[in-house]
Amino acid sequence: MSRKTVSGNFDDVILIVPAWNEGKVIASTIADIPADFPNIVVITDGSTDDTRERALETRAMVVSHATNLGQGAALQTGLDYALQFPQFRYFVTFDADGQHNIEDVRHMLEVLQEQQLDVVLGSRFLGSAANITRTKKMILHAAIRFTNVFSRVALTDTHNGLRVFTRDFASKINISMPGMAHASEIIDKIGNGGWNYAEVPVTIRYSDYSVGKGQSMLNSINILADLLLNRISK
Repeated sequence: MSRKTVSGNFDDVILIVPAWNEGKVIASTIADIPADFPNIVVITDGSTDDTRERALETRAMVVSHATNLGQGAALQTGLDYALQFPQFRYFVTFDADGQHNIEDVRHMLEVLQEQQLDVVLGSRFLGSAANITRTKKMILHAAIRFTNVFSRVALTDTHNGLRVFTRDFASKINISMPGMAHASEIIDKIGNGGWNYAEVPVTIRYSDYSVGKGQSMLNSINILADLLLNRISK
């Protein structure tokens, strides 16, 4: 069954795109976002390649870290920047490597608005994850079990970078873990604050580029290491 998605001009939506050494793909990722999503901010997180230069050639706003601080820190910088503009009501976190689908964003916004939610989270395990490796899937499921045990939120996909927040929720986030454990921090915030949320199916496309650069086994292990560090530090 096909699902209904909202369409129109999303002037009150901003896409927050953290990017570290994504010079090869950042321009195409931004170009693939249709014009009815006019507001995009790319946070170049201390990249050592030409990510910043390529991002500046796009229609996106660009905020740069002088050094690499990690995806969590980049997302917090993006949220802080976007919250300066009162016209933005909805905040979307969107990966820089082209693995997300803008049609999923439309559907997530529809679910959030129709159900009067605070947060909508994408789930590749309710939807699909094209070309995901067996090792990646195993590590992600381990992270899901770990996060669900320690949080008050039961999810099928705890480290999916595609999320939609209301302005109210976005203003309450204060990400302190710079690395991949920021995902669990956000989930903890949902559970501890009693925010209304839902998961929806989304499609994640693992290209040869994303697998080779940022979706390796080492990256997945780093997720678990950051989770443990986050719990120990509390």
